[in-house]
Amino acid sequence: MSQIKVTLRKSTAGTPNVQRLTVQSLGLRRIDSCNVLPDNPAIRGMIHKVRHLVEAEPVEENQG
Repeated sequence: MSQIKVTLRKSTAGTPNVQRLTVQSLGLRRIDSCNVLPDNPAIRGMIHKVRHLVEAEPVEENQG
């Protein structure tokens, strides 16, 4: 299963509470914190909701 690495790039200060909770649900706490999550529609929807605060990139899977 593919995975996505999500990194918090901007602060959640001044954002609506829904966006703060979404960032928290992604497992991000501080600026530059990152988390590797499964690539599925639910996670992609959360990333889309806070796309102005986070950066997402695919994680390469190592075979071996």
